[in-house]
Amino acid sequence: MALGDLMASRLSQSPSPAVVTVAEPPAAVIAAGEDELETSMAYLPHTVVICESRHEGFEDGNQIQSGPSDGGFVSKWRPKDRMKTGCVALVLCLNISVDPPDVIKISPCARKECWIDPFAMAPPKALDSIGKALHEQYERWQPKARYKLQLDPTVDEIKKLCATCRKYARSERVLFHYNGHGVPKPTANGEVWVFNKSYTQYIPLPITDLDSWLKTPSIYVFDCSAAGLILNAFIERLGLDSSSSSTSSPKDCIILAACEANETLPQSAEFPADVFTACLTTPIKMALHWFCGRSLLRDSLDHSLIDRIPGRQNDRKTLLGELNWIFTAITDTIAWNVLPHELFQRLFRQDLLVASLFRNFLLAERIMRAANCSPVSYPVLPPTHQHHMWDAWDMAAENCLAKLPQLIADPNSEFQPSPFFTEQLTAFEVWLDHGSENKKPPEQLPIVLQVLLSQSHRFRALVLLGRFLDMGSWAVDLALSVGIFPYVLKLLQTTALELRQILVFIWTKILALDKSCQVDLVKDMGHLYFIRFLDASDAYPEQRAMAAFVLAVILDGHRKGQEACLQTSLMEICLRQLQGERGEPLLMQWLCLCLGKVWEDFPEAQVVGVQMDAVGGLVPLLVEPQPEVRASAVFALGTLLDVQNFSFRDEDGDDDEKLRAEVNIVKSLFQAVSDGSPLVRAEVVAALARFALGHNRHLKSITSEYWKTTTQTHPPSSSSTNRLTTPPSLSNLTSFIQSTPTPLSGPVLRIGSDSSSRGISIINNSINNNINSSPHSDSSSQHSDPGLLRDVTANNTANNTNNVNIGSNGGMSYHSRSSSRSNNNIDNPVYQQFILTMLGMARDPSPRVAGHARRTLSIIGIDSVVLRGTRFGGVLHAGESSAPTSSGNLTFARSNSWLDMNAGNLSMNFRTPPVSPPQQSYLSGLRRVCSLEFRPHPQSSPPQPSPPQPSQSVHSSRSNSEATTTNQILPESNVYNWSCGHFSRPLLTGSDENEEGAVRREERERCVMDCVKRCQHSCASKLNNQIASWDTRFETGTKATLLLPFSPVVVAADENEQIRVWNYEDATVLNSFDNHQDSSEKGISKLCLVNELDDNLLLAASSDGNVRIWKNFTVKGKQKLATAFSSVPGPQRPSIRNAIVDWQQQSGYLYAAGGDLSSIHIWDLEKEQLLSSIPSSCPDSTISVLSASQVHGGQFAAGFTDGSLRIFDIRSSDMPVCMARPHTQGVERVVGIGFQPGIDPSKIVSASQAGDIQFLDARMTPSLPYLTIDAHRGSLTALAVHRHAPVIVSGSAKQLVKVFSLQGEQLGIIRYYPTFMAQRIGSVTCLAFHPYRVLLAAGAADALVSIYADDGYQVR
Repeated sequence: MALGDLMASRLSQSPSPAVVTVAEPPAAVIAAGEDELETSMAYLPHTVVICESRHEGFEDGNQIQSGPSDGGFVSKWRPKDRMKTGCVALVLCLNISVDPPDVIKISPCARKECWIDPFAMAPPKALDSIGKALHEQYERWQPKARYKLQLDPTVDEIKKLCATCRKYARSERVLFHYNGHGVPKPTANGEVWVFNKSYTQYIPLPITDLDSWLKTPSIYVFDCSAAGLILNAFIERLGLDSSSSSTSSPKDCIILAACEANETLPQSAEFPADVFTACLTTPIKMALHWFCGRSLLRDSLDHSLIDRIPGRQNDRKTLLGELNWIFTAITDTIAWNVLPHELFQRLFRQDLLVASLFRNFLLAERIMRAANCSPVSYPVLPPTHQHHMWDAWDMAAENCLAKLPQLIADPNSEFQPSPFFTEQLTAFEVWLDHGSENKKPPEQLPIVLQVLLSQSHRFRALVLLGRFLDMGSWAVDLALSVGIFPYVLKLLQTTALELRQILVFIWTKILALDKSCQVDLVKDMGHLYFIRFLDASDAYPEQRAMAAFVLAVILDGHRKGQEACLQTSLMEICLRQLQGERGEPLLMQWLCLCLGKVWEDFPEAQVVGVQMDAVGGLVPLLVEPQPEVRASAVFALGTLLDVQNFSFRDEDGDDDEKLRAEVNIVKSLFQAVSDGSPLVRAEVVAALARFALGHNRHLKSITSEYWKTTTQTHPPSSSSTNRLTTPPSLSNLTSFIQSTPTPLSGPVLRIGSDSSSRGISIINNSINNNINSSPHSDSSSQHSDPGLLRDVTANNTANNTNNVNIGSNGGMSYHSRSSSRSNNNIDNPVYQQFILTMLGMARDPSPRVAGHARRTLSIIGIDSVVLRGTRFGGVLHAGESSAPTSSGNLTFARSNSWLDMNAGNLSMNFRTPPVSPPQQSYLSGLRRVCSLEFRPHPQSSPPQPSPPQPSQSVHSSRSNSEATTTNQILPESNVYNWSCGHFSRPLLTGSDENEEGAVRREERERCVMDCVKRCQHSCASKLNNQIASWDTRFETGTKATLLLPFSPVVVAADENEQIRVWNYEDATVLNSFDNHQDSSEKGISKLCLVNELDDNLLLAASSDGNVRIWKNFTVKGKQKLATAFSSVPGPQRPSIRNAIVDWQQQSGYLYAAGGDLSSIHIWDLEKEQLLSSIPSSCPDSTISVLSASQVHGGQFAAGFTDGSLRIFDIRSSDMPVCMARPHTQGVERVVGIGFQPGIDPSKIVSASQAGDIQFLDARMTPSLPYLTIDAHRGSLTALAVHRHAPVIVSGSAKQLVKVFSLQGEQLGIIRYYPTFMAQRIGSVTCLAFHPYRVLLAAGAADALVSIYADDGYQVR
């Protein structure tokens, strides 16, 4: 199966990771019968939520991918400096017919030089022929180099030769080949011998002179006896360090020597005299001659046939070309497996001629070691002559020699390729089936690279390469280091349809690791290949998503890539596919990201996008069910907002069409601020921050005018008390910005204050935010925006050129005499809503979103109050005080009065900023005001005016701010980098974690089935056995409790949202942490367990409507915030103080209501999206309690403060499906409600604060109680109904718990006994049953949590 088909089938057939479906029930359940099976399976929740990769460390940022890297370790695969050998100097000192005095030759001895017998012709002719032959042999490897030949030269001739070569080569490498077979051995000092002009003397040539003439970079080949002496001299005298040969030497000198210092060249007649040179320049011929003398064919094969091998060396479809191809693959493989990767890159990938010489040097080592001669080199190579890959070469050589006679006899006979590459691909495939990162890398990887050159093997090689790259980034790095990149880059020029899918997959894996490849792709027009594939209708959506990813990486931060893609139809293709039928979420996600990268910080592309109505195509995606798609759409919309020339926008005037598009974008983003996914909300803030930067002047004008109005209304007073009791508030700001504005003037509003951050401070005052203005500031304060003041307030100055007019609709227009600019098309309400939206998001339950919002507020001149404090999610250990400390994290403090606020831990310092000198540039003033510093806010010093700062600090601040770039000012968008991580993970294989999770779930399902049966058939329990009692040390008492289903663990929380986890069998505290650090927003509403049968998550709902879901909450200090959102969206959020929620695992829905709202919000946590809002059908009363059925998904009940209740079923068109008012004893609120055990959805139990418990059946008309229990008299505080056992319990403020059966019989009572040994219980605040066992956790106002069971309880 092709890789593309394999990938598509696996991706399309794999279930969504958010939903785990039980394929078949356990065997024990099947045996129980079909009816019982249906009943039992109804109790098993089949959904798993909040388990996607976006929930892994999003808040702390540890798991957010940085995107494809463009530097670091991944760039090591690229040769640092591409080089080539530009000139070759060939020096032959043969002195034919005259033997050197220190050489004693054997008889017969080796005679051939360059495969020519010098004694077969006259010496001068022989010397010339050998020189030409050597030239031709080298020219095969580097045909474009300049060649200079010197035969039996003098010292002066060599000096001239070296100077000429260096002149031609310039900075390129020079090869110096020295054949010293006709001169004495090198001296001990490393001197080589040449001749005098009359050839009567041998003249020594010091290698220091040679090196000074030739310079670097250079490569030397010394073919003479004792050549190791020369190598040693280079190392000793020229500063080459043999111990660090793996790295490039400062001299960049490479040396190949024929033998060690104490060795003599082989003289056997079976070798040529220049066997070292023969191996380096004619490796195939030399290898076959040497092998033929050692194989079984030596007697039957005519050795002369080896010189007649048909074909060309560069034609792989001929015998000679295939042999050369196999030899290259084998020597590359040996080198890659033996050498350090950095040395391999330098010797085998940096210079083509050097790579060829070192491949052939490996052959020379093998052949010459057989003759007791050891070639040496610098850099030093490890021994390779016994590597097992030489066996593969011997087999290929033998196959060649076996069919050589037939091919020569019949030149027209069909050439049969060698099975070498097929066999090696099979070996690579075997490794893929069993290999891993922890095992030895596949040695066949260089061979796979070579196979890509063959059209017959190419597809299979690409498929196997794709499988290898999918194993992880380590595999991609290995493939790049072996040299795969230029091959797959060249393949983008092919038109073969069968290669499209696999090439896109391979490039996806490469670019997921290394972003720097974008330059090569654009340079070679490779982006066109992926654009065509993206537009291919026959490609799978998952594969088109990969093409969109590749294009996005090409565009990411690469202006040339953006310009190249802008000239194509990429935008049109992406928008057309987005506006068409909704398809694969991954494709929609990457189409949005690709569009965003096209026009990110690229004004020309932004204009084109607006003209193509990109906004209209992206806005509908803001309601897609997948958070990744929504976040990507927000990213694309946000990058359409131009901030590049934000400082001049108001003066120059952009296209009105683009301005209207920006307004539409911002208005659309306002609808997404209440999204359930922090990933989406973070992108919304990042996008709105771009708007804030582009429209900074208008936004600051509104807050500035409000400040001026407030200071006029509340004039400065020397009385400290007057200052504290007359603050401005956000309600005044709201009413101000919604009224008809007056001409804007005054300093820019700054919210937040410390020793270096001057101006105005904001904190949250109950519903509104109080703004602490500086009573002594004036219009020339240090926080004034000089550019704004110049353009807005200086209407009567002599050099005034701009006037501000306020229209009836609140819009502001700047009229310039020079430009005659028309009215600005953005109305003030957009700016007003922006400010209010950002102030709300600055209190977002997600720390990352809130931090982004505060950073955005600072752009428009509003700073947040910064407190010294503990980090988010700080851990409190057992025994520590649970009281809130005076320190916290970034927060907006809550208070009901200005005086109360200052009486607490916060001290608000009024500051009188100094007068700042006139600014020459609006840009520098804006950047100064947009300072993003957050400093600790002083907490102990009394309010007092701060001393004036020296005026020099203004210039210092301005100069520092000038260096701030736009990207540093804006909050960072993370969706692109995070989305890139998807392609870094394996895409073709299933995860072992999924298999382990399935096994664990199956075991838990069996356990649940067993427990449910026991509960259903158990007799009534009195719950009179107190098995544990835990002093939580909560100062405000226990507000909520929760029992975990598969471990003896209880979770408790108090009003200050301290959460503690306790093992009630071992009596040990497992963990303790804060739900959040905002001391002004405390109040827990409920604890719920998410994913009961899988990896448990803790849902902590606060009374303000915020919901936080925690991972790893039972491990000390390891808790992580998986997600957080406000369950009660809308403008009423600041007023919510008594929000209530309940979680339904069967459907994956969270039901929420709060405050005086008359709607119930239904959140789909799988989609992290508000599914719908249902009217409560009780406008005169508010909801006091919610209860979701844990058997029937979509069904829940609501109790109200007037004693009535409603039953809802979102699957029904008629809602509510039942309305009743069973509690008629006065107007008492419903404090508890629950569905009765079993699968009957119509029976519920309700309890009111008056103390009565009512049993109702929704099928009865009218819906009247069929059973009433007067459990408590006016003091009922809590009710719990067991999910499966026929038992309910109620708690009272009078320190007792009563246990009842479903028939109304009182089974037991748990009282408060003051004796030392008896049960102890305080005023009951919360009750919670174990979901599958008859266990009860009771929380009390005295901070005790008690665990009760029946008499038959056994410790597991």
